[in-house]
Order: sequence, then C-alpha cells, then structure tokens
Amino acid sequence: MDTNRFFKTVLSQNAEDLMKYFQRNAVIKWHCTNEVFTLDEYIKANCEYPGNWNGEIERIEENANTIILACRVFPRDNSESFHVVSFIHLKDDLIIEMDEYWSDDGLAPEWRKKMKIGKRIR
Repeated sequence: MDTNRFFKTVLSQNAEDLMKYFQRNAVIKWHCTNEVFTLDEYIKANCEYPGNWNGEIERIEENANTIILACRVFPRDNSESFHVVSFIHLKDDLIIEMDEYWSDDGLAPEWRKKMKIGKRIR
C-alpha cells in the first residue's frame, strides 16, 4: 500500500478513492471515543466531516502486514490541530483493520507548567 497516497486520500475526503484502500469487510476503531465502524460508516464519518483538511505524516513504521502512522491533521485555515496514531493491518495489500487514536493538540496543563519541566517540541 502506498502510505503517503493513502494519507492524502484521507485528507481529500474522496469517498470513491478512499474505498480502494480497504477490504470490503474492514473494521475501523476510534479508541478515544470508544467507537467501531464498518467500512461504509468510516467512509461516511471521514468524508462528511466538515472542513477542508491538510496534514503531515510525522512518522511511518512498517513491518510485514502492519503500518503505524503518526500524523498531524489540521484545517486549511490552521484554526485547530490534531494528532492521530493509526495502526493499519493489511490483508492482500488492503486495509482489513485500522485502530486509530485521535487527540486535540494543546498546551501542557497548568500543573506541569508550575513544575517547570519539559520543553516545547516545536
């Protein structure tokens, strides 16, 4: 699977093209919100989400039939920022299962700031 092209297809919200990366019986789990989706439900959730999106892959790890992606996703107006880690499991070079963990980007909590520990990554 072309991981970079897959990520760009997710961002473009093109349902027809996105469908081509999955087995028909694929299962997609969004663990942070305790949801599991069929392929059709995932396509609907991804492609009907409001806004126009950009993003960047920060890290890719590939091993046999598993791809791990760490990505930053943000609207084109840069009004928000999110990180997602995706564990993609392939069968015959198509996604059969995908586990995703989404997080809103933000500042360190006040209790850690008071401790004066840690530094900004960027």
